[in-house]
Amino acid sequence: MVNRVFTILACIILFLLFDDTLEQTLPSERAALKQLRSSLALRRKEWPIKSDPCSSWTGIQCQNGHVVEINISGFKRTRVGGRNPQFAVDSLANLTILSSFNASNFNLPGPIPDWFGLRLSSLKLLDLRSCSVTNSIPSSLGALNNLTILVLSNNSVTGTIPSSLGQLSSLSFLDLSQNSLTGSIPSSFSSLLNLTFLDISSNFLSGIIPPFIGSLSKMKSLSLSNNSLSSPIPSQLGNLTNLVHLDLSFNSLSGTFHAELWSRMPELVLLDVSNNMLTGTLSNLTLNSSSTALLNLSSNMFYGSLTTVLKSFILTDLSSNYFQGIAPNDALRNETLDRNCLGGLSNQRTAADCSSFYSDKEIPFDNFGLPNATGPPINKKNRHRSLIILAVVLGGVGIIAIFAVLTLLIILCSRKKEQSDNQREINIQNGPSTATSPGFTLNFLNLGEGFTYEKIIRATDNFSDGNLIKKGHSGDLFRGLLENGTFVVIKRVDLSYESELDFFSKVSHTRFVPLLGYCLEKENEKFLIYKHMPNGDLTSSFYRKKKPEDDSLQSLDWITRIKVAIGAAEALSYLHHECSPPMVHRDVRASSILLDNKFEVRLGSLSEVRVQEEDAHQKSSKSQSPLPQPQGSDKSSSGSSTWTFANDVYCFGKVLLELITGKIELDGSKDESAIKEWLEASLPCISIYEKELITNIVDPSLIIDEDLLEEVWSMAIVAKSCLNPRPSRRPLMRYVVKALENPLKVIRIENTSSGKLRTISSTGSWNTAFLGSWRHSSSSDAGKEGIMGRSISRGGGQNAAAAIDRPLSMRPLSRENLPEANIC
Repeated sequence: MVNRVFTILACIILFLLFDDTLEQTLPSERAALKQLRSSLALRRKEWPIKSDPCSSWTGIQCQNGHVVEINISGFKRTRVGGRNPQFAVDSLANLTILSSFNASNFNLPGPIPDWFGLRLSSLKLLDLRSCSVTNSIPSSLGALNNLTILVLSNNSVTGTIPSSLGQLSSLSFLDLSQNSLTGSIPSSFSSLLNLTFLDISSNFLSGIIPPFIGSLSKMKSLSLSNNSLSSPIPSQLGNLTNLVHLDLSFNSLSGTFHAELWSRMPELVLLDVSNNMLTGTLSNLTLNSSSTALLNLSSNMFYGSLTTVLKSFILTDLSSNYFQGIAPNDALRNETLDRNCLGGLSNQRTAADCSSFYSDKEIPFDNFGLPNATGPPINKKNRHRSLIILAVVLGGVGIIAIFAVLTLLIILCSRKKEQSDNQREINIQNGPSTATSPGFTLNFLNLGEGFTYEKIIRATDNFSDGNLIKKGHSGDLFRGLLENGTFVVIKRVDLSYESELDFFSKVSHTRFVPLLGYCLEKENEKFLIYKHMPNGDLTSSFYRKKKPEDDSLQSLDWITRIKVAIGAAEALSYLHHECSPPMVHRDVRASSILLDNKFEVRLGSLSEVRVQEEDAHQKSSKSQSPLPQPQGSDKSSSGSSTWTFANDVYCFGKVLLELITGKIELDGSKDESAIKEWLEASLPCISIYEKELITNIVDPSLIIDEDLLEEVWSMAIVAKSCLNPRPSRRPLMRYVVKALENPLKVIRIENTSSGKLRTISSTGSWNTAFLGSWRHSSSSDAGKEGIMGRSISRGGGQNAAAAIDRPLSMRPLSRENLPEANIC
């Protein structure tokens, strides 16, 4: 019996010694992981301090006590560690055989350390996508001989692509997209013969598409889009017989499009060369692939007939070209043919535009939409006679034109003399500072390039309906494409343009949409040229398709929503507190919040910005103005209607609530009663005493855990504070910025029956000032007001909660409590 017991114990001991699932981390590597846990401020939920990393820590894989894989993708820092995040991973150098480090979607602001390539020689996978990485790519990464996957996408990486990356002979997957890389594609990439995936899109790369890419025979996915590449498409790309996806869109590629080039790619299912400067005819364009191939040739300069083009593609976009004739009978099922020169179809180019294009190429144009039209034969004798007649007619017209011009000059001179007192005439040649109207001077040195009207016409295709983005109250917005391949937004405005130019001549900040130039040639209409924002405004980018072929929508994640909220708050804070004199925006709404390719906010709708002449709280009691009136129709300072800081804050609070609830579509609603009902239904669910109430209104598409719910709840508290019906009780924007940067520091409740408020931060912090701004009031009962600007009794928490969460319709209105004055 005793022997049997000893035998069982021995088996258990041997099992514990050799079972890999109970493997113990080596002391040196355990210490390194603890140091990493501390430097990155990781939570004990994923990495419990008292447990062994190899057996208990999430994302840690070990072999023989050595750490071989670390995956902290999507992890969150502790609240304290999140205040000052850094790229602090020095302890990784002590993990001698680490083969995989995945930190995607984990905030690591700062540069990649140079020692990565020198100390992590065993690394096979390095994934730092969406980590806020900055600075240039260290050339030392070229020493990682075992690396097979390198992902640095969606960061703020700058500089050129180091040629040393061409030494990574084992590399199969390289993603450097959505950064700020410059220069050309390194020639050393010709050595990456194992590469199957290459994405360097959405950067600022220039130069040519190197022909050597055609020698990377294992390539399956290649994306060079959204750069400034300018060359013909090299024929060597036809050697990529394994290619499945090819995206060369949004560059400045020129030359012809050889159909036979793509016929050698049997696996190709996506071919996108849109938004380039390719030209020529398309004949017998087919792919030796399945019927699922997608083709996008839009926004180029292709021309000719379509009779033999539309084959073997499930979806085809040939819009914004110069195809002529009549489309095949089976077209328009899965094809987009807008803005061509095709007969019998709607939404085509004008006959004048098409005729001009074909005339420049000395090719007959079929103005009647007849297929394969060649035009009538040209008789040289008749042509000579026609030229003589044309010369006589033009001579007569020229004489008439001279008299007309002289008459016009006399009229203009007389008008100019009459208008000299009003100083409405703009004369850019007089110098960098030019008067436009009485008491109004512009500094054109800060306003970018002066565009000619002809250039504006070409960029917008004569303001075609296809380029119209929307009709705004301050002017119509059009898409534009400059001759250098730059995409812009052009606003056509009336004489109210002066205020917007005045703003840009005095204010320069990264949070405002960049003004690239202006066109002031025409007397009755002016044009402002802005940088194109790839993600449009918040209303158009909040929901987007998950996949092009899928109709289901996906909303912005919570991190991006916080990013948008902070960016918009910073822009308003700059106007309110850093401009001299202070300014108010007067048109704060989701459609005014523009987003670049990284979802950074560039605030637009700047035509209504005005100087705030008095203190915001002094004017708040007079704040009864409805929607900001376009074209400068403010009432005078002596009137009873003036837009103030408090109005901006209120409208910003509504945007915050839209981000929380996902009700972005309300931004465009003109039904004030619907907005009021939405607010009355939503605000009672935001309680400083019952956090869980927020789940009744939070956007159901958000995936949130307990920690994230606290952030949502805290931001909702900020939103409710901004929506206080009493203008003088709304927080200042500089404090709103601080609150959004530290959402978990805003408010906490003492766990007692008294219902008193406290802050997490120590006294004297910004939070104390934030609370003070809410308490500030000129009324006699200011000291009795709570954080939300409503009356809180000192007797008990239940009365306080009832006062805070009572619907708007159940509270008595004070002189300042005028919700109808706060519709944005």
